[in-house]
Amino acid sequence: MARESVYDPPATAQPAARHGGVRPAPEAIARPAGPAAAVVLAAGLASFALGLLSVLTAANETVSEALTLSDRVGDLSGLTTAAAAVFFTAWAVLGIAWRRSDPPLLRVAAVAGVLVSLGLLGTFPPFFRLIGG
Repeated sequence: MARESVYDPPATAQPAARHGGVRPAPEAIARPAGPAAAVVLAAGLASFALGLLSVLTAANETVSEALTLSDRVGDLSGLTTAAAAVFFTAWAVLGIAWRRSDPPLLRVAAVAGVLVSLGLLGTFPPFFRLIGG
């Protein structure tokens, strides 16, 4: 008597159908990619906001003072708080808007990549010192 492996079921075995023998359509099983695209784009927007605010604080003392939430930390406290606020706001808005849709993930990832690159450039000290003077 041969032992059957649990990990290698026979090829003729098919999962039991639900709902009286009717299988659900593939589009009923697949989840939309909108929520994932929303968090990727929100991360790109937050990175860009951090870079932009870094440049603005280097260029303008008024912006630096406005973003100083803690004197011990300086304007970095406001920079990170604002970037986090941008992330969570964008994630919530885009998540609601795209909760049942399938935006083109490659295009969303490309836009997010450009935004992250610009954000990193804005936080690079030689760059924001060049802009800020």
